[in-house]
Amino acid sequence: MRNISFSSDEEQSNNDLLPKTTSLWWRTKNDFDENGHFKVDISDLSNITPRIKILREMERLAFISTEGLEDLRHKLITYRAGDFWLPVGGIKKEEMEIAPVITIMLVGLSASGKSSLVNYMYSVLGRSGLIPFAQTSSGNSHYTTMFLEEHNVLRSMRSGFCVYDTRGLDTNDMIEGLDEVSTWMTCGVRHNQPCFRHGDYTNNNKVINGGGGASTRYTKRKVDCAIIVADLSEINKAFTSGDLKHLVALKSLFSNSSIRKSNENPLLILTHGDTISAEERIVSRLKICEFLGIPETTGVYDVACLTEQGILPEESDPVTAFALTEAVYRSLMQSDRNHQPKKKFKDWIVLFLTWIMCCIGALFAMLANFFSRFSQQHNKKLKY
Repeated sequence: MRNISFSSDEEQSNNDLLPKTTSLWWRTKNDFDENGHFKVDISDLSNITPRIKILREMERLAFISTEGLEDLRHKLITYRAGDFWLPVGGIKKEEMEIAPVITIMLVGLSASGKSSLVNYMYSVLGRSGLIPFAQTSSGNSHYTTMFLEEHNVLRSMRSGFCVYDTRGLDTNDMIEGLDEVSTWMTCGVRHNQPCFRHGDYTNNNKVINGGGGASTRYTKRKVDCAIIVADLSEINKAFTSGDLKHLVALKSLFSNSSIRKSNENPLLILTHGDTISAEERIVSRLKICEFLGIPETTGVYDVACLTEQGILPEESDPVTAFALTEAVYRSLMQSDRNHQPKKKFKDWIVLFLTWIMCCIGALFAMLANFFSRFSQQHNKKLKY
């Protein structure tokens, strides 16, 4: 992942290297001239506004996507859990608790594009073409993922990571949804694990049997990294109308303590940006990053899932394909940096003694409560 900033002298040569099939949607008339050059002098740091930072980031992705996509995809294909781990604290890699497969979990509000993103990963990383592997809500607004789904997006027997598609959170019942997310992050996830909620059993709603009873036969995986998926068109609609309910729900998910434990600032992927204008796309990204209190570029990716339009991603928009690949690459880097040392025998002894002390404390608390009530009843009898 090269970090490139362009000077005015290099812009022309860089433009010649950009992929010709890319839409370059961010090159608006207000920011670029007819030759694709910035209208402002970006070598002057006083001109680097948050908007310019986003535009420079898009230019970086466009420049690298020409040759960087295949290189980054090869790194993901050959990746094995722990490859990006760096030695810290004088501990060897063999002493770290590293699972055989790194687990990436996609979370977001309902209809945010998680399943579409999974299909896009299959198309870009697994070279599956336009074959859908995850059912989406497009064309059927009533469909929602009812079971956790594990996806081998590389379609490789030796894949070092997997991606979990989860059920979207309802803005009208965020408490239950956030509790479920916390359970996934702390207790782990399984393929085909049911994610039913209270509303599924009310109002005569039918719960579809997808074989969730057999989920215990699948391996339980610890979630190493959570990626927040958000619908950029809904974000734009919320800011335009002034109804911030959708945004508040998104912020509560982004600020969830269990997600923050794996990464202080989770990766954010913005989908469905192709359904709004370029200006709305840029402004909405600026506003949501400010609303969430995160940088405009670092860890934020604009990914329009174009496979739903029947067009191969690398033919229609290699910039978006590279952005998705880089997001997965970055999530694996974050995961490998969060591994914990293996527990030694001494650690288990301390844990056992701590558990014993907690049990003893709970027992004395129960006895104290019992004798307190007994003495109160005894004193009442003495009065009469």
